[in-house]
Amino acid sequence: MKARETEKGYTSIELFAGAGGLALGLEKAGLQNILLVENNKDCVATLKANRPEWNVLHTDVSTVDFSNMKADIVTGGFPCQAFSHAGKKLGFDDTRGTLFFEFARCIKEVEPKIFVGENVEGLVRHNEGKTFKTMLEILRSFEYDVKYQVLNAVNYNVPQKRKRLFIVGTRGGLKYYFPKPQKKIVTLREALKDVPSSLGQKYSKWREEILSKVPPGGSWVDLPIELQKVYMGKSFYSSGGRRGMARRISWDEPCLTLTTSPTQKETDRIHPLETRPFTIREYARIQTFPDGWVFKGSLQPQYKQIGNAVPVNLAEAIGTSLIDALAREAFQKQPQKTLEVFVRQPR
Repeated sequence: MKARETEKGYTSIELFAGAGGLALGLEKAGLQNILLVENNKDCVATLKANRPEWNVLHTDVSTVDFSNMKADIVTGGFPCQAFSHAGKKLGFDDTRGTLFFEFARCIKEVEPKIFVGENVEGLVRHNEGKTFKTMLEILRSFEYDVKYQVLNAVNYNVPQKRKRLFIVGTRGGLKYYFPKPQKKIVTLREALKDVPSSLGQKYSKWREEILSKVPPGGSWVDLPIELQKVYMGKSFYSSGGRRGMARRISWDEPCLTLTTSPTQKETDRIHPLETRPFTIREYARIQTFPDGWVFKGSLQPQYKQIGNAVPVNLAEAIGTSLIDALAREAFQKQPQKTLEVFVRQPR
C-alpha cells in the first residue's frame, strides 16, 4: 500500500463496502481496490465469494489504523448518525463516535487525492441542514475543495429512480466534474429480460388478493374505495406519504427506489405481471449487479444487501469521472513539449 499508482492503475480504499455495488462499479471503471472494510458478516461473505482477490477486512472500522496506507481515492457510503454540535465548536471531535468520524479520520490519515462520500439525499436537510454543514466544514478543514450533488441513478443506465447524495473532495488544485446524465432511460422490461429464476419473498394471501386488483403503473388509488380503506388502514386518513403503498411497477417505466424489505407495506414494489415482490435476481438486475454476482446469507439479509447498495452502473459512472480527474492532473504535470510550427511558403 505504499505506492499511490500501481501497474493496474489508480488505487482506492473503501469503507462500509456492503455487498460491493460501489466497489464493483469502480473496478469496472478501471480503479484498483486495495482495501475494503466491512463489519457485516453476510456482506463480507458476499464480497469474498465474488472477489476472492480483493483485500476485504472484516472488522469495525474504528479499529483500523490508516496512517501507514496510501491510495489515490477514499470512498465510503457512511451511515448517517446524528451527532451533537450546537455550541461546542469542537470541529472534527464533534463527530467522534459516529461512522462519519471514521470516514473523516480515514481521509485525514490516508490523505488521498480525492475522496467520495455517498449517502441519502435527505442528509442535506437533516437537523435543518446543521448536520451536513458541520460535515462539510470538517472535510474542508483537511484542506480539500469539497463539492456535492444529488445524482439520480435513472440517468446513469440504471432502471431505477434512486437519488443519492455524493460528496467529493479534491486537493492540490485537482479539478473534478460530476458525470453528466444520459438521455436514455432503461425500463423494467429491458432490465428484467431473461432474468434468471431465484428465490423471493411472498405476500400473505389477503394482501395478494387485494394487490392483484392494482393495474401496472397504479397504486392504492386504483382500488375500490372499500378495499382502499381495508388495505391502507389508518394511512387512508393521512394527508401524505402514501403513493408507495400498493404500487405496481409498469413494464415501460424504471422501478421506484428499491428498499431493504420488499414486503414492507408503505413501499410496495409489485411485479408488473405477477402479484408478488421482485425476486433476489430481479432486485440485483434493477441495481445493475451482474447475474453472476452471488449474495450470501438468508433471504432477508440478501434483500438488505442489494437494497442498500450503490447501483453498479452509477458507481461505474462515478469511477470514470474520478479517473478522468486524475488523468487530467497527470497530463497537466507532464512537461510541455515545444511545438514546431511549419509555415508553407507561397509558390
